[in-house]
Amino acid sequence: MLTNPSARLNREHRWVRKICLASASLCGPIWAMETKDRIFEDMSERRLVDLHVHTTASDGTLSPEEVVREAYQIGLAGVGIADHDTIDGLVPAMNAGNKLGIVVVPGVEINTDYGKDELHMLGYYIDPNSAYIRERLQQLRSARADRAAKIVDKLKAIGVNISMDRVRELADGGAIGRPHIARAIVEAGYASSMNAAFGKYLVRDAPGYVPRYKLTPFEAIEIIRQSGGVAVLAHPGLSHHDELIPELVRAGLEGIEVYHSDHTPLQSRHYLKVAERYNLIPTGGSDSHGPNNIKTIEIGSVTVDIEIVKRLQARASRTSVPDCR
Repeated sequence: MLTNPSARLNREHRWVRKICLASASLCGPIWAMETKDRIFEDMSERRLVDLHVHTTASDGTLSPEEVVREAYQIGLAGVGIADHDTIDGLVPAMNAGNKLGIVVVPGVEINTDYGKDELHMLGYYIDPNSAYIRERLQQLRSARADRAAKIVDKLKAIGVNISMDRVRELADGGAIGRPHIARAIVEAGYASSMNAAFGKYLVRDAPGYVPRYKLTPFEAIEIIRQSGGVAVLAHPGLSHHDELIPELVRAGLEGIEVYHSDHTPLQSRHYLKVAERYNLIPTGGSDSHGPNNIKTIEIGSVTVDIEIVKRLQARASRTSVPDCR
C-alpha cells in the first residue's frame, strides 16, 4: 500500500515522493524513495499497482491514454481503470498499456444505494466486450442523464442559469455526473469552486438535489459476476455498513478495498482483518479523478503489490482479457 498525502515536491525539478510498499504477503510496510525522472526500463522492477483510477469516460479529467501514460511515467507496474457506470475507457487504456508494456486492469465502479446511503461496487477483469454489461451500464448512464436534466431544471428554477447542453459538453461523451454540473455552475459564476457548488446546490437536501436511480449492491454484484468479473466493495470506510459485508459475501463479493485515499491507517488495518476473515482479496487504489477536480488525488498515491492483481485474475471467471491491439 502506498500513501502520499503531501503531493509532489519541487515540481520544476526532480520531485521525490515517499512510497509505502506492502509486501506480497501484506505483512508490513517498507519505505522507499523514487524520483520522477527515473523510468523503469526493466518492468520486473515495477511492483506497485493503483487499482482505482477514473478517466474522462466518466468524471475524471485525464483521458484513458493519459492515465496509463502517467502510471507508466511514475513507475507503476499497472493501473486499474474504474470509471463510474461505464467501460468506454477500457479499450483505449488497454491499447495504451500494450504499447507501453504496463498492466491495465479492466474495471468499473457501479454506484449503488443501501437505505439512505451510497455503496460503491468495483468490478475487476470484466469482459470489455460483454454485451450484457454494456446494456446494463447504458441503463445506468441513461438514468444519470435524466437525473442531470432534472437537476438543471431545479437549478434554473432558483435562478442558477446553466444549460444541459453545456453539461453534456463538459462530460464530452462520458457518463454524465454531478461533477459536470458543478463545473458548469463554477463556470457560470454561481460558485467559487466545485466543492462550493456541491455544498450549495448538489448535495442531499440542497436546492438542486435529485435522488438517483436506485440500484442495490446485490444487483451490482450480479452484473459484475455475469460479466466475468470479480466484485469488490469500494472504500467501505466511507459507507460505514460493515454489518452488510457477510450478506454481500454470500451474494458473491470476492474483494474489499482495504487501502484508499480516504481511509485512515486504522481503517485499513481493520479492513485487512475483515478481508482475512471472509477470504476477500484486499485491494487498494487512489480513487484519482485527475487534476482540476473536486479534490486532486494523484495517480499512484495509494497502491498495492502486483500480487493482488494476480489474485484478482485467479478469481475471475477467465484468466486473461482480450488483446485489444
